[in-house]
Amino acid sequence: MARVYNFSAGPSTLPEKVLKQAADEMLDYQGCGQSVMEMSHRSKVFDKIIKDAEALMRELYNVPDNYKVLFLQGGASAQFSAIPLNFMNGSGKADYIITGQWAKKAFAEAQKYGDVVAAASSADKTFTYIPKTKPEDFREDADYVYICMNNTIYGTVYKELPPVGDKVLIADVSSCALSEPLDISKFGMVYFGAQKNVAPAGLVVAIIREDLLGNARDITPVMMNYKIQADADSLYNTPPCWTIYICKLVLEWIKNDIGGLEKMKERNEKKAAILYNFLDNSKLFKGTVVAEDRSLMNVPFVIGDDELEKKFIAEAEQNGFVNLKGHRTVGGMRASIYNAMPIEGVEKLVEFMAKFEEENK
Repeated sequence: MARVYNFSAGPSTLPEKVLKQAADEMLDYQGCGQSVMEMSHRSKVFDKIIKDAEALMRELYNVPDNYKVLFLQGGASAQFSAIPLNFMNGSGKADYIITGQWAKKAFAEAQKYGDVVAAASSADKTFTYIPKTKPEDFREDADYVYICMNNTIYGTVYKELPPVGDKVLIADVSSCALSEPLDISKFGMVYFGAQKNVAPAGLVVAIIREDLLGNARDITPVMMNYKIQADADSLYNTPPCWTIYICKLVLEWIKNDIGGLEKMKERNEKKAAILYNFLDNSKLFKGTVVAEDRSLMNVPFVIGDDELEKKFIAEAEQNGFVNLKGHRTVGGMRASIYNAMPIEGVEKLVEFMAKFEEENK
């Protein structure tokens, strides 16, 4: 069977070159006589894998020397608890900007641990835009300000960071990780679940400024204590070895095949423009996000007719375009066009959409 074009929001498509290399190395990783799935995380072979992955992450993101790069478990959702436990340790206050379901969930979890308020929200228009904020929107004594950089469900993204001044800014970048350059120095922490752009599910990468470590609350579970994880070089317990290995291969692909994050951004902008240009000129399909806040990664769109949308999704799947059904809170369709989605995948999707529109006038 031919490979389909997978537009899933996550786990998502991976580069074919990476999948083929992983298949070739499955039984015998580089002559060591065993699979990465089987080897000890304390072995010299795996030690090189995880160190190479960290070095590549630092190189691609130009991570400053005073930041730790951690490979953790529990997914991005576990950080909803870990972040307030580690960083809400001064005033006991934190300000959150609510731009979708994941920021909303992080906000609700943080409220268990302190004085947490929503500094801004786009819930009034079903999260179809990024709220504009001013410095005075944030409390002077907030321990940190939290944002979700790219909103997987609703298809919005921050083009400019909120004006937080010298406050610590923490960002969930799960669905836009490594899709374009990012100035890490503007953040106290960025983190991302790997299953969108970086690897299979089971890994979360956290990049944290070192001076913020070491003040976790006494009740913080040891596995959620970033200082302990940093001191153990992400090896406090057995990490998700296979996922870290795939992450390394993907980082190599971004560096060597794509040419780095500037080139990746150009590629992603080209893909997104193809789809958005079609939506803007279509008489049947309509995008749901204000133009200035559109994501390069997640593109929700609707027809406005439930039966016609069901027909479109079914026919798309029959033609090799899978996982296009939109999230239940938005409805319609969503095309997630992450890093590994080839340009021809978006071009062929648009060709199919044009044909469907012509046949369903």
